[in-house]
Amino acid sequence: MTDDVRILGIDPGLRRMGWGLIVARGTKLSYGACGVVTSDGDLPLALRLRELHEGLTRVVAAHTPDEVAVEETFVNKDAQATLKLGHARAVALLVPALAGLPVAEYAANLIKKTVAGSGHAEKVQIQAMVRFLLPKAEFKVADAADALAIAITHASHRGAIALGRRHAVPAGTGPGAARIAAALARQS
Repeated sequence: MTDDVRILGIDPGLRRMGWGLIVARGTKLSYGACGVVTSDGDLPLALRLRELHEGLTRVVAAHTPDEVAVEETFVNKDAQATLKLGHARAVALLVPALAGLPVAEYAANLIKKTVAGSGHAEKVQIQAMVRFLLPKAEFKVADAADALAIAITHASHRGAIALGRRHAVPAGTGPGAARIAAALARQS
């Protein structure tokens, strides 16, 4: 018998941070909840980040996930917008880390390929597949649907991540560790 794993997907955004909770039991997925955490665009950046932090902290406390998945940063031509998204993404990584939860990160193309079969799928296709995979899902905004897609992706790839961790070389023991230690010793 396989235990239930509660997976929280987070779609980082400075204006709207989508979140979606699914429950995975083996390969069977079920919908838990979803929504968005918002920040007031009229506030200074620091206060907007605080709003996102407080809102996401409430989501984590209320839904008690076992694992969290976050979309990696999408780099666009507007460097300032990318930087602001990076700040929101930091909140999305920090909140679960502070709660002691394991956090995985996935590229947008991998999320699209996992959920819709194509790394260049449109939002409409992603939403349709989320509805197909989670028939009881109720989302009103694309950010929540995207967060559910991120959670679905993690459910699909978490076994490979665990396998990779079991076979990873422990920190400080890889082939470059001795060179790094020697370089640090020379600097002292």
